[in-house]
Amino acid sequence: MAARNEDFKESHEMGMTVNLWYARPKDLPAQATAEDWENILNAEERARSRAFRFEKHRREYIITRLLVRNALSHYHPAPPQTWNFRTNRYGKPSVDPDCGLRFNLSNSSELVVCLMGNEVEVGVDIEPHDRAMEVAKLAREIFSSLELEQIETLSDPERFNRALSLWTLKESYIKARGLGLSLPLKSFSFVFGQSDRFHLELDPGLADDPANWRFRLLNLAKHRVAVAVRSDLDPHVNIWEARPPLYVPVRQRDGTQAAVQFLN
Repeated sequence: MAARNEDFKESHEMGMTVNLWYARPKDLPAQATAEDWENILNAEERARSRAFRFEKHRREYIITRLLVRNALSHYHPAPPQTWNFRTNRYGKPSVDPDCGLRFNLSNSSELVVCLMGNEVEVGVDIEPHDRAMEVAKLAREIFSSLELEQIETLSDPERFNRALSLWTLKESYIKARGLGLSLPLKSFSFVFGQSDRFHLELDPGLADDPANWRFRLLNLAKHRVAVAVRSDLDPHVNIWEARPPLYVPVRQRDGTQAAVQFLN
């Protein structure tokens, strides 16, 4: 059965739409024991959740799995506990069997996101704002020569900010391609121009075309978020808060309750 598409409407004005769901690990109720979610997660997920040494990592993992199951069921008439998944050779997950929905996940100890697309490949990555300096220190290891050339002309605050944007953009593209780190980080570049507009450039031999991709950057809950969509249409990003993760989601308006700031 095809996915419900009211949240994936395409129009001349909006281009195409993807849906970004988010939840916070802290919102998993303190009394949440196995009985609260064991009928939602599958046996493999339950076993993995119990293997975490630290409670904060366990909560982060559980929230991630509950969020994707809830999001999928919002767009398709299947209960959250019935979804099955497979991964490709590089670890990218997908629904099994295919129902047209595409998703990608990213998480930190404070925020978990799930990007949903309908018949389009998607990728998402998040990083806390307070990791910007740490990412900047790794610039020569993870950025292309063109990216380095641009970043080294910036003052420290701008350089840290650019580093965070570059890293999340690169991760979102890799994840959308489903190739993991088999895709060399220095083989493609996000080039910034005036007003922080940016575009993707690829080294020859990557078997891809930058024209196939659209990207968005935003700030959400003290995190930088990068969204990658394989499409020739510009994506409109709907933001949904699931709090707690299995509750009916609340649509967030740009720049209001969710403190959303679109950067490009």
